[in-house]
Amino acid sequence: MFSVTCKSREETARVATALAPFLHAGDAMLLKGPLASGKTAFVQELVAALGSKAEVTSPTFTLAQFYPLPTGTFLHIDAYRLSSVAEFRDLALEDFVPESITAIEWGDIIEEDFPNALTINFEFVPDQDNWRKLTFSAAAERWQPVLLNLHV
Repeated sequence: MFSVTCKSREETARVATALAPFLHAGDAMLLKGPLASGKTAFVQELVAALGSKAEVTSPTFTLAQFYPLPTGTFLHIDAYRLSSVAEFRDLALEDFVPESITAIEWGDIIEEDFPNALTINFEFVPDQDNWRKLTFSAAAERWQPVLLNLHV
């Protein structure tokens, strides 16, 4: 487990930039946290850090967005409006996960389909406007070196 407090959007960008070199096709991240806790902002910074010029928007109503990367594709999913894993499976997005770097906002809704994902929990820091605590965790062995070497 690794935690960092981001006091600004610039610090969020620094965390995303530190994570980006560790990511490759087939990786999935479950982003958890309350509304307005910074999940979409983190994805925006991460996609930019991965070399994309795409304008990243929240896929709340479209459920998924694909962004081109120099080395492949970034799949951004928002599971907020999904009621179950079965509803997610009906979208057939899992076919794109092996060839994409995937970030899933509200990932707790469909986490059973992503047992090897990196989890990033977003929390508000009490009494600090705009501060967010990001906690990175994972059960899968693939992420252990990342958690040990992620320095921001």
